[in-house]
Amino acid sequence: MTHTIPLCALQPGECAQVFCLYTDGSMRRRLLDIGLIPGTCVECIGRSPGGDPTAYRIRQAVMAIRQEDAAHIQVIPINEREDAPWG
Repeated sequence: MTHTIPLCALQPGECAQVFCLYTDGSMRRRLLDIGLIPGTCVECIGRSPGGDPTAYRIRQAVMAIRQEDAAHIQVIPINEREDAPWG
């Protein structure tokens, strides 16, 4: 069984692979447009001083995603940062 967590649970420096998006409408379209499709690797870069939003590296670009939206993205944690197949 695959162990998934919400994207918002990643800590700065941790990487994961997108498993599934549990959202719809315009937010789903926006997330797909920035490259958050199943199989995509994501790295948590850091959080704003207030804790929200969080910056993520997605397909070699840095995007800020609110915790409310990141909670609807399920990811599979990647144990070794070197294992992240960026691209």
